[in-house]
Amino acid sequence: MKKLVTIAAALCLVLGLKAQTTPFNYKHSKGQLYEYAEFANGGHERYAINKVIQDSVLQFKPLQSENQSVGFTSSHFWMRFLLENTDDETKTYFLQTARPITDEVDLYQITNGDIKHYKSGDQIPFNERQVSHRASVFKIKLSAKSSSTFYLHLKSDGETINLPLNLYTESEFLLVNNQQQLFLGIFYGLLLLAGFIYLFFYSSLLEKTFLYYSLYVFSIALLQASLDGLIFEYILPRGFLNSKAVLITALLSNFFLLKYCASFLKIKERLRVVHYGFQFIYGCLVVLFIMVLISPQTMELSYPLSNVNGLLSLLLILTALGIMYVKRIPVDTYFSFGILFLVIGLLGFVMNNLSMLPNNFVTLNSAKFGSGFEVIFLSLSMTNLIRKLREEKELSQEQALKKSQEISELKSYFMSNMSHELRTPINAIMGIAEEQLASLKTVEDKKNYELIKHASLSLLSSVNDILDYEKIEKNQLILREEAFNPFLSLTQISNNWEAQAQNKGLAYQLEISQDFPKNACGDADRFQQIINNILSNAVKFTTHGHICFKANWELLPDDKYLFSFIISDTGVGMDTKRKEHVFDSFSQMRLDNKRRFGGVGLGLNIVNHLVNLFNGKIRIDSIKGEGTQVTLELPMKAIINKSSEINNESKEKSIRNTVNILVVEDNVMNQMIMKKLLSKGDNITFEVVNNGAESIEALKKAKYHLILMDLQMPVMDGFEATKIIRSGEIGEQLINLPIIAVTADTMDKTRQKVFDLGMNDYMTKPVKFDLLIEKINQFRQAV
Repeated sequence: MKKLVTIAAALCLVLGLKAQTTPFNYKHSKGQLYEYAEFANGGHERYAINKVIQDSVLQFKPLQSENQSVGFTSSHFWMRFLLENTDDETKTYFLQTARPITDEVDLYQITNGDIKHYKSGDQIPFNERQVSHRASVFKIKLSAKSSSTFYLHLKSDGETINLPLNLYTESEFLLVNNQQQLFLGIFYGLLLLAGFIYLFFYSSLLEKTFLYYSLYVFSIALLQASLDGLIFEYILPRGFLNSKAVLITALLSNFFLLKYCASFLKIKERLRVVHYGFQFIYGCLVVLFIMVLISPQTMELSYPLSNVNGLLSLLLILTALGIMYVKRIPVDTYFSFGILFLVIGLLGFVMNNLSMLPNNFVTLNSAKFGSGFEVIFLSLSMTNLIRKLREEKELSQEQALKKSQEISELKSYFMSNMSHELRTPINAIMGIAEEQLASLKTVEDKKNYELIKHASLSLLSSVNDILDYEKIEKNQLILREEAFNPFLSLTQISNNWEAQAQNKGLAYQLEISQDFPKNACGDADRFQQIINNILSNAVKFTTHGHICFKANWELLPDDKYLFSFIISDTGVGMDTKRKEHVFDSFSQMRLDNKRRFGGVGLGLNIVNHLVNLFNGKIRIDSIKGEGTQVTLELPMKAIINKSSEINNESKEKSIRNTVNILVVEDNVMNQMIMKKLLSKGDNITFEVVNNGAESIEALKKAKYHLILMDLQMPVMDGFEATKIIRSGEIGEQLINLPIIAVTADTMDKTRQKVFDLGMNDYMTKPVKFDLLIEKINQFRQAV
């Protein structure tokens, strides 16, 4: 037995620990534990510990270095050493060995014939490890005046196996572990920061070089996290991808490095021959990726091949740089330094694994140092790229201005399409809810459908606000003039919000003056939108108390109504600062970033704009914590000499004649809604077709008195079908056939286009039954 001179000697003298050799001759000791240990290759045979203890089973030989590598292998390796505690009390130590990605690491402690077995390794669940740590760590206890023989078993799936033996006291282990955690935190923090920054630049500039670089940095972080055991600890504790994480992340980092370099250096445009080399490496990466997934045997082979492929990739990049320097093609200096550090770091990592470099903090983490410096220098090169891109953008501003009109038209198309795509399903939902509410008898049965209806109305209001905001920005919002029933509009909106208020436990009061007009001329949709948005805010911002809605009117001398409304609540109220910005767009998000009350923050901004279009007035009085009162005045043309209510107009007209209607609609749900609505009308027959082309064929075969035409449909849309009908192509008698557009597109351009094509009327989805019957009866007289 020989006392250790450095680590082992210190442990012996201070802590009473001796490292002893098993019977073999060893060179002069420097005091490191590996000098007192032996290792053996067990091949592909998994021997039991009892068999290994027999010297005849395995041929042990001395370890040659402190971090000896046995290369890429799937064989079973064993190490053994003996420790003796010469002190009078039990001692505890931590043994750190193997690489964190070694699949299986077993420690056997043999004391007086008693064998204790501890587990660790990348394929061992944390709850089965003796020490729950990302690395292969064991906690060793040595009783007073005792010795123990230790056997270590290591097994991997083809990855490099290293044989380090680092013994620490508890305080030493905590210190080393904290230093490692600090280093890893700085390293991964740097990578993640760089990755997210350049991902942000990509989202802003849409330059693929930023995307490839960001993905490369993320893949490097994942690769190092796999090598450090962090992927196993936090992301993939088990499963199919767990054992393949190192290879997959290595292949991804290789791929994105090449893509980044090819994009940054513009290899395809500048170096055609080198570009083919890049394509070859891409093909190799695909093959290697497939090998990783096929079987354990092919995956084992892919470990060394992936390393070779990585070295070839670096050589290819260096070759490209060399050629560009020879051809005097400008190359960013920071980029060259970044690649140089990457090469140095990887070479240091490989040489350390092969025991060609001493085992210390720098060599063990050379790949991290190389990657870290590489990221710093490549990031500096990317800042130069940003500068160049900015200069190019400045030069292309004139061209961008020329394209602004095209972008504006595209935006209008998008808004029109969004209107159609959002309002179409809302139409179906509201139609079903309305039908069920009409058929169900009990309040309990109606409750869910009322919830659906109110939610749909709220969603529809938000959609309208978003679409209107775009019109307001372009100064394209124009009021329409049409006959409507303001009394019916008010009561319908009020009933909706009364139900919402009651659901919140609020008292709700509606006061409408006597003989409130039922006939007026103006923009009914905008009238309803103003009232709806103000009531919406009252209910939304009130958590207790009551809401009061008062509606009055007076007849002005110039045959106009002046509608006045007061909507008061006991809600949260506003202070003076908030009142100053209440009509600003997105005011809620600016003033209350917690978004406590929901909504898109456009309601009052749009209300204010609409009130001005009506030549009306709006005033808001509010006290924080006490409530808000909105006073509103809206002038509107009066319809004085009307014998009955407009909403009952359909009942006044003759309904003796049967009207045959052709419904042109591609959406199955909307077809169902239209069928149910028309089925409730008097003396109405109808046929449903799926698109404009089918409508043309139907008109050739049967006589129809009216067409309800959707606009956006496959095969042939409503615009094209209307052109054909109005042209007389399918018969002169059909040129003047009434056509009503029924669409989810609320854009003014679409409305104008409908009338320019010769359609007779225009309805938006969701379709209201009363309005539908009213418009049908307007054309029934011609039957």
